Amino acid sequence: MTDRKVRIGIDVGGTHTKAVAIDNATNQLISKGSVMTTHHHPRGVAQGVVDSFQECLRNGDISPDEVIFIAHSTTQATNALLEGDVATVGVLGMGKGGIEGFMSKRQTRIDDIDLGTGKSIHVLSDYALVKDVTGQTAPSLVDHMAEQGAQVIVASKAFGVDDATEEKLITDAAEAKGMGATAASDITKLYGLKTRTRTAALNASILPKMLETANSTEASVREAGITVPLMIMRGDGGVMQVEEMRHKPILTMLSGPAASVVGALMYLRASNGVYFEVGGTSTNIGVIKDARPAVDYSVIGGHRTYVNSLDVRVLGVAGGSMVRAGDHEIVDVGPRSAHIADLPYAAFTEPSLFEGASLYRFQPRPGDPEDYVAIRLNDGSSCAITNTCAANAAGLLDEGDYSRGSYESSRAAVKLLADEIGASIEETAEAILRRSCEKIIPVVDELLAKYKLEPDQVVLVGAGGGASTLLKYTGKLTGHPYQIPENAEVISSIGVALAMVREMVQRTIPNPTPDDIVQLKREARELAVRAGAVEETIDLFIEIDDQAQTVTAIAMGSTEVRTTDLSKNCSREEAVELAAESMGVAPSQVDVTADNGYFRVLTADKAGRQALRVVDSRGFIKVQRANAQADTVTPQDASEAIVHAWNNTGNYSMQMVLNPDVYIIAGGRLVDYSGLPELDQVTGLFASEFEDIAPDEPVIVVAARNEL
Repeated sequence: MTDRKVRIGIDVGGTHTKAVAIDNATNQLISKGSVMTTHHHPRGVAQGVVDSFQECLRNGDISPDEVIFIAHSTTQATNALLEGDVATVGVLGMGKGGIEGFMSKRQTRIDDIDLGTGKSIHVLSDYALVKDVTGQTAPSLVDHMAEQGAQVIVASKAFGVDDATEEKLITDAAEAKGMGATAASDITKLYGLKTRTRTAALNASILPKMLETANSTEASVREAGITVPLMIMRGDGGVMQVEEMRHKPILTMLSGPAASVVGALMYLRASNGVYFEVGGTSTNIGVIKDARPAVDYSVIGGHRTYVNSLDVRVLGVAGGSMVRAGDHEIVDVGPRSAHIADLPYAAFTEPSLFEGASLYRFQPRPGDPEDYVAIRLNDGSSCAITNTCAANAAGLLDEGDYSRGSYESSRAAVKLLADEIGASIEETAEAILRRSCEKIIPVVDELLAKYKLEPDQVVLVGAGGGASTLLKYTGKLTGHPYQIPENAEVISSIGVALAMVREMVQRTIPNPTPDDIVQLKREARELAVRAGAVEETIDLFIEIDDQAQTVTAIAMGSTEVRTTDLSKNCSREEAVELAAESMGVAPSQVDVTADNGYFRVLTADKAGRQALRVVDSRGFIKVQRANAQADTVTPQDASEAIVHAWNNTGNYSMQMVLNPDVYIIAGGRLVDYSGLPELDQVTGLFASEFEDIAPDEPVIVVAARNEL
């Protein structure tokens, strides 16, 4: 018997399924396992999950009883919608009669949902008056929809978020008949009947496919001797138990990119940045803000939904993207990849095969441009010139980079193209990378503007096997620093292994009071505990959208108490160096403004503004602001200090007033009140949430000025 505790993370990709084992006490990587994704196995991708998991156990000499956590990401929900592997949905709308009934009937009557891929979800609609929906009538209402051809049922009631009684009667009746069913108010508590109904229909359409996968995966894991709950990665960066996936599979959309950013954040100390997950065919780009990935509503087939997932842009340019060339220039790079053309990369081809090789142009798929370039090798086979080859030829990749290939082969390949267009090897390699990065930079700029990130605070974070191929050159063009974590090629699997429970409560509340916000936080915490999070590990965040009149409470917590820090304790000198590097100043310019043993607040004068960083005891930057102040006060004086800081850091230089963002630090708690629009909300929440604070506990009040 061993005392070692192991966390297993498995990322199911389109090509490979990769598993990693992480030591729970140290976060060190113990072992890896990788197999081809088993799309065509009788058990589907579930077989690959177990095969990679078992290989990982063998490679690390790990016993099943050492495993305390196991989770996997999944492409199944995304693929089911992309490929149209969906069920016919019967939507039963419910509401009152009269004008209200006319409106609710209209809003629950959903057209077939175009998935944007030539596929669609067939939707049948019916309507019932609320007074006619009872335990006795519900089965016949379900039968009526099934007779019309519905394979799954959606129950959507006007104002069902306030009272879902009738929705539950219908879904219970459907499930009793063996049909998949979704209550619209189970997916979201937001008003907006049409969007709520459409989101529920999307969820219901993939229930049969996802139920099959969930059952098969769980059974396979149990057969392998694992007894802990099987967790599934969600698209918003958290994990949920497999039972929740059986009811809300749509929450797993984009769980792969979510896993990669969670993994990167555990290894890196970036608070604000843009992350890249660079594969062979596509690159996912998203934002890290305040040490958390940015989350937004998903758009599926052009339809806005109420599904929260990472706000990700997907570009058809990556490590394996092939080059298109004219007579004298590089025309484009991608979107076709060497994988699609079934060609190896020149960078990973034997150098001797390029002796006497020749360049030719071809069409990878019918309808594609005919100016993609490939190389005919001296043995009659072919290979492609890709971004990876260009990065190798340009000498951008270091020893140990996952994309590092043969420098000699890469230069030989690029020389053939360089001779064709009349340029040097270096010029041609850089032209290829520039074409690719010119597609990336506008997306980076758009995300920086959307999330109001200050460019001088941004770091580019790379993940995926192709990260170094594009990240380094993008950094060169933009001037942004970049970071690529160790084990970038399996960072998604690491992210799954280290992921926490993430639960969210969202309500439509105009002008929320502190009591409203405290109640939502309480609900979010209770949901996280029910989902498996240990209560003392839970952090809570609040987001208020004045325009949409929504309040969101987010609770994040671990499934077990960590007895060891994730990294070594960070000394005062190390904190100063980290802050100085982040601010772009010399360590001698940095002052330690506050230090309570858990967090240090560090400031420096930069261009006439006081830059501020909050660094925790492990060396992670938790708050990163360009213009902010911090004051250490007693609990009795904290409310007055908040008012003073609010007034002192408000931006009154424009016709409109920009209120500041406030953060409160007390003991081991850092509470983020950024985004709260009213001073009364901040002071009211502080009074409610810190009422148990000891009279002699120092309180650090941080206020940051906002700019347009």
